[in-house]
Amino acid sequence: MNEMEAREVLTAAGFPGDAELLALGENAVFTADGLVVKVGRDAVRHPELLERAGREVAVARWLAAAGVPAVRAAEDGARLVEGHPVTVWHRLPDAVRPAEPRDLAPLLTAVHALPAPEGFALPRRELLGGVERWLRLAGDAIDPADAAYLRERRDGFAVAAALVPQLPPGPIHGDALARNVHVGPDGPVLVDLETFSSDLREHDLVVLALSRDRYGLAAGAYDAFTEAYGWDVREWDGCGVLRGARETASCAWVAQHAPVNGRALAEFRRRVASLRDGDPSVRWYPF
Repeated sequence: MNEMEAREVLTAAGFPGDAELLALGENAVFTADGLVVKVGRDAVRHPELLERAGREVAVARWLAAAGVPAVRAAEDGARLVEGHPVTVWHRLPDAVRPAEPRDLAPLLTAVHALPAPEGFALPRRELLGGVERWLRLAGDAIDPADAAYLRERRDGFAVAAALVPQLPPGPIHGDALARNVHVGPDGPVLVDLETFSSDLREHDLVVLALSRDRYGLAAGAYDAFTEAYGWDVREWDGCGVLRGARETASCAWVAQHAPVNGRALAEFRRRVASLRDGDPSVRWYPF
C-alpha cells in the first residue's frame, strides 16, 4: 500500500485527505481531527487483516478495563473502507522523552499478569505467519533462492511448538520494543496492539535479546530492562529457537519493501547472508 492509496481510503472514511502521515509500514497511520487513524492493507486479498484490526480495538478496551496503560480506541471495532480496515484512536499527548527498553518492563509485567480476556479470544503468536505474504509481496525483487531459503527456515521452526517455557503462558504484546512505547506526561503507555496474542511470555522477552545481539541495543540498556523485569530470557534453553524464528520473520518483513526501496533490498540481502553464513555478529539495521 502506498501513501496515495492510503489517503484515498482516509478521505472515503470521512477524514481530511491532507492529514499528516505519521508512519507508513504494515499500516498507514495519520493524525486527523485530533485523532489517529490507521489504514490497513487490502483486506479483500488478505481478509485476516480486518479481523486483526477489530481485535486490536477489543484489546485496547480490555487493557483499559484492566488498568494497563495503553493507547485507547476512539471507535468500537474496525471499519471496512474501500476494502481496507480502518481504526480510529485517541491521540496521545506529546512525548516527554524517547522511550527506553526499561520503560517496557513494568508494562510487560502488567500484561503478563493478566488472565485471558473475556468476550474475545487472543490468537497464538504466529510469528512466522506473515512470511509467505511478505515474500509474495517482494516478488521478483528478491533472489528466488533467498525466498526458498527463508521458507525452509520457517518450516524448520515448527519445533517451537514443543518448547518448555520458564514462564506461565498467557497474554503477550507480541512485538515488545521500545518503539511500541510512548512516554507521555503520565508515564509510559503501550501502543501498536495488533500483535497481542496468547502464547509463551518468552516471545515478548526475546525481542529485546535480539535487539541487543543484532540491532545495536546497548548492553547497559538491555541489562536495565532485565533487571526491571526480573529475568533474562537468555538463561532459558528455548531462547535460541524463538530468536531464530524472529530473525526469519524479520528478514521476510523487510523483503516486502524491496520492490520500491533500494535500501530495503540491501538490508534484506545483508540479513539473509548473515543467516546463511551462521554469523550472529552481523549488525542489522531497523527499517
